[in-house]
Amino acid sequence: MIKPTLGSLEVFDDIASISRQACDDLIPLCCDAIAARGVCRIALAGGSTPKLLYRLMAENQQAFDWSKIELFWGDERNVLPEDDDSNFRMVREAMLDHVPIPEANVFRVPIDPADPAATALQYEATLKAQFGGDSLDWDLVLLGMGDDAHTASLFPQTKAIDANDRLFVENWVEKFDTFRQTLTAPAINSARNVWFLIGGAGKREALQHVWGARQAPSEFPSQLIRPASGKLRWMIAIDAMPETA
Repeated sequence: MIKPTLGSLEVFDDIASISRQACDDLIPLCCDAIAARGVCRIALAGGSTPKLLYRLMAENQQAFDWSKIELFWGDERNVLPEDDDSNFRMVREAMLDHVPIPEANVFRVPIDPADPAATALQYEATLKAQFGGDSLDWDLVLLGMGDDAHTASLFPQTKAIDANDRLFVENWVEKFDTFRQTLTAPAINSARNVWFLIGGAGKREALQHVWGARQAPSEFPSQLIRPASGKLRWMIAIDAMPETA
């Protein structure tokens, strides 16, 4: 069985099992961060995979000190927050509407569909102001991965893959004929912890490439994720696990 060359691997029965374990592990992670630094800062993943995790966090809301948790977005679609495709809307409906988190602790991407470049610059400025500089020492960045090995909105053969001097950028994605907003690889890699949550048979081939010997991040952007802390965690459903190299 092929395994990641970087980070730890945990294999689960399904996304539900991953979500339960991630929620259980988030509780002490947040407590430790708050005890050490007075705040826990998390970059959230979008898409469908983490939705159950967010619901479980809401169901277990008493275990979290929401007044000292700050939430950010790893990526966002170029749509307004009430749009069905909005990552913010997904998180709001799954979690935010059900927990006592202060509005000031929720840092959504301020999408202006007509000016994605301005959106990216504004959110990058917010990140720098909140973290006090260019090092975004997140306590946790949550990530998923697509069938094409993209993560956040770092898609194959797109300009954001090479954005090493930025924290957050607008990224034109040709196959969707639209812009996406995304953290860059350096911004993700400054995290204390990075967790990939991945399930679905369609991810097998992508994982095989990402974990393979050939390094080609322009083709397989998830290969860019190498947190300086070394704390990279792959939480994979069995249906997504590649069997051979």
